[in-house]
Amino acid sequence: MKLKPIDQQVVAIVGASSGIGRETALHFAKRGAKLVVSARSESGLTSLVDEISRLSGEVISIPCDVAIFEQVQNVATKTVEYYGRLDTWVHAAGTAIIAPFEKVTPEEFRRVMDVNLMGQVYGAMVALPHLKREGQGALIHISSLEARRSLPLQSAYSASKHAIAGFLDSLRVELQHEGVPISVTNVMPSVINTPFYNKARTKLGVKPTGVPPYYQPSLVAKAILYVAEHPTRDIIVGDVGRVLDLVQKLSPHLSDAILNLVAVKGQRTKTLKSESDPNNLFEPIEGYNTTTGDFTDKTIPSFLDWLDFHPQIKWSSVAGLGVLTILLANHILKDVGI
Repeated sequence: MKLKPIDQQVVAIVGASSGIGRETALHFAKRGAKLVVSARSESGLTSLVDEISRLSGEVISIPCDVAIFEQVQNVATKTVEYYGRLDTWVHAAGTAIIAPFEKVTPEEFRRVMDVNLMGQVYGAMVALPHLKREGQGALIHISSLEARRSLPLQSAYSASKHAIAGFLDSLRVELQHEGVPISVTNVMPSVINTPFYNKARTKLGVKPTGVPPYYQPSLVAKAILYVAEHPTRDIIVGDVGRVLDLVQKLSPHLSDAILNLVAVKGQRTKTLKSESDPNNLFEPIEGYNTTTGDFTDKTIPSFLDWLDFHPQIKWSSVAGLGVLTILLANHILKDVGI
């Protein structure tokens, strides 16, 4: 399976007005891709188009609520009408309610599922026919580390992210069985410093936060651009996320215990916020046309991601470590006379 170089791609990004989607659009623009950016916030799209234009990038914007199939279909249709094709679909739109499960209403839970899960399903539905016609391409879906390990106070969000992983696993095998050379990637960020926590609805009584440490959205954008050129099944972004995923695989009970200690209190700031304060669960809110959030002081670098972007070095290192382990074991066995 081969994917085009980024400077030869037409890329549609859904959920591009802020955060990871916006940062990713700017990275693609700097690399010379032709862009379609979409989101509910028209002011966010306008400011993004202006920013990309200043970079001499080629871009159009299309307002879209991903919970409405016809609007998602319109993004794909207009992309092909304007550029003649679609090479990569990046689905980054998402929303959340951060609250104890017993305080979440059926309407709130359903809305999270409609945006986070059904929006992703709609994106794949409308993009696939165009990618198949081109004979290649990439479906890149942004879920979360919560596709692997749920967090307390985020029952709807975690459920939607688990569902995305299941959906993509099924779709990927179907395409493989058909022999269709379309890459399907699940990008799973750790805690990222975006306006997500400003925009989420909360019933905690205070402004929510992720469980630190954070990573900057540029780290996720780099991962997305990498998988847009290199077919990748799934990728966790951020060292802490990789560690938590490993702990979850080795001992779910230990994960439960760790999160019980840190993740309930750890998602609360000291800033008061009521559930009636502006949030983006059902409608877009203005004032967050940025890539980063309020937690830059809590961000750290990530090191293992670099190995994913350089797989030859990664697997050479693993092989080398294996050889050293065998040599060391042989040396120890000789010393003890075995």
